[in-house]
Amino acid sequence: MNLWKRALAALCAGALVLSATACAGPADDSAQNTEPAEEKNETITFVLDWTPNTNHTGLYVAIEKGYFEEEGLDVEVVQPPDDGAEVLVASGKAQFGVSFQDTMAPALVGDNALPITAVAALVQHNTSGIVSRKGEGMDRPSGLEGKRYATWDLDIEKAMLRQVVEQDGGDFSKVQLFPSTVTDEVSALESKAVDAIWIFYAWAGIATEVAGLETDYFAFRDIDPVFDYYTPVLIANNDYLDSNPDQAKAFLNALKKGYEDAIADPEEAADILCKAAPELDSELVLASQQYLADQYKAEVEQWGYIDPARWNAFYQWLNENGLSEETIPDNTGFSNEYLPQ
Repeated sequence: MNLWKRALAALCAGALVLSATACAGPADDSAQNTEPAEEKNETITFVLDWTPNTNHTGLYVAIEKGYFEEEGLDVEVVQPPDDGAEVLVASGKAQFGVSFQDTMAPALVGDNALPITAVAALVQHNTSGIVSRKGEGMDRPSGLEGKRYATWDLDIEKAMLRQVVEQDGGDFSKVQLFPSTVTDEVSALESKAVDAIWIFYAWAGIATEVAGLETDYFAFRDIDPVFDYYTPVLIANNDYLDSNPDQAKAFLNALKKGYEDAIADPEEAADILCKAAPELDSELVLASQQYLADQYKAEVEQWGYIDPARWNAFYQWLNENGLSEETIPDNTGFSNEYLPQ
C-alpha cells in the first residue's frame, strides 16, 4: 500500500466498551437456583489505515482463532475516516488503530498534539522504496533524473527522495515530479503514465511480481539507515492506556499470537485474510503473506518491539531538516510497555 494514502470508505462507528452487569436475584430468598447472567466480553474498536491487506493479517488471524475471546475481548474492525485513523483513535471512538511513524509526527507535538501512542511495530523494518520499469536506469536514486516520479507533493516525501538522490550523486531538480495518487501500480507502469512510484514492496512490489511485470527497485533504508523508521505501527488512545493497562496488554497478547501464527503458517494466514476480505486477489495475498512472514518480526525476538534508537533517529532527521513545526523530543510517541514478554 502506498504511503500516506487514506481509504475513502465511510466510517461505520460501532458501539464502544460494554459493561457486564449481573442480574439481580428474585425477592424470594428461597430461590437459590437462579444462574447468573453470562458475562459479556469487552468490545474493542480497531480502525485500519486502509482496506484490509497483509499488514493486518495477524489481527484477522487472532479474531478467527478466538485469541481475543480468550482474553475476554470482542474486536470490531472499522475503516478509517477521511482524516485518518489517528484522529479516530485520539477521539476515543477507537481504542486501537494502524498508523505510520512518519505520518504520526505532526500529531505528537504542539498545541494540537493528539493523545496517541505507538505500542507495537506491525512490520519490523521499512519495506518502502521506489519501483520502476526494468532496464530504464532507475535501479538507483540518481537514475530518477529526467524521469516522471508520481508524487503526493508532501514535504517529508520529497525531502526523503531529495536526500537519497543527492547522496547517490544525482540532481534532484531534474526529477520530474508528476502529481499523481497511483492506486494500480502495475497499470501505471505498464501504460507508462509514470516512470517511478513509491511503494511498499510487501503489497505493490509483490503485485508486480504476480503480474509478471519486470521491475527495478531500491529500498530507502538500503540507501540511508535513518529511513528505516517504523511503518506501519499499532497506535492506541492514551487515556485508554492509562485507564486500562491490563486490558491493553491482553489485547496485544492476543494480537501477538495472531501475527506469530501468520509467521509460522503464511498459507493458512492468507486463507483467513481472504475469508475476511473475499474481494482480495488470493494469489497476491498468498505471495505477500509469504514475503511478510520474514518481515513481521525480522531479527527481533519480541513481537512488536520498537527500537528507541531507530525511532529517535528518524525524528531527529525531521527536526534537523525543518520538517516538524516543533522539535520532537527523543522517545516521543511510542512505548514498549504493553508488549507481551
